[in-house]
Amino acid sequence: MFSSSRSAVRAAAVAGVLCLSAAAWAQTPSANSDAEARFNAGLTHLRDGRPQLALEEFQRAIKQDPKNPYFHKGLGLAYATLKRFDDATSAFRKALELNPYYTDVRNDLGMALVLAGKRQEGKAEFLAAFNDPTNPTPEISSRNLGQAYFEEKNYAEAANWFRSSLNRNKAYPDAYLGLADALVALGRPEDASTTLETGASEVPTSTAIQLALGEAYYRAGRFSDARARLEDARRKNPTGADARRAAELLKHFPK
Repeated sequence: MFSSSRSAVRAAAVAGVLCLSAAAWAQTPSANSDAEARFNAGLTHLRDGRPQLALEEFQRAIKQDPKNPYFHKGLGLAYATLKRFDDATSAFRKALELNPYYTDVRNDLGMALVLAGKRQEGKAEFLAAFNDPTNPTPEISSRNLGQAYFEEKNYAEAANWFRSSLNRNKAYPDAYLGLADALVALGRPEDASTTLETGASEVPTSTAIQLALGEAYYRAGRFSDARARLEDARRKNPTGADARRAAELLKHFPK
């Protein structure tokens, strides 16, 4: 009943890439106003869960302005959402070819390669992004490396990379969650709970951390603490997935 979901972790990784990319597009200049309008329409479709329509808009934008790396990144994310990972890889490589300093794309490229089964190539892209001094989000690159090693059951290396992520950004929830999972896999559940407690203190708005901490307390037999954390997760965002999961778990507590 109270077990972590590895598929959910991977889904969160892909979602994290999408959210990061959308934020990175706050300034996306194009000499062609119609192409930019197509691009913005594609972003809206992507955010609202319509990847096929997003793909078509990004393709139209690229046809009008083929040398805009942001448009190719958008195309890659649409392909990735549609699970066309080889096409996504090609689009991300084109974005990097057009702008070698667009370091953020390496995270997207690495994710597409990993999901395509080309894990070593994907990890190499994450590492290149992490080591690039111009990378604005090294914590995401190192977290992605941690997740890749976790999926390969190299839990010690995964923990190292999750810690590296937190060293770069103590307010990054995914790194706390990843490190806690790695510590549990290493047979250190108490350290995992301590990690999540730190995360809850550093990022009190994260319902995902509250949910994970509630589950950790439940497994440790700390039922009153577990209930408090799960109820907090449910209150913070009543319509979110974490809140729904917390509400479902709370049904199994004794009255």
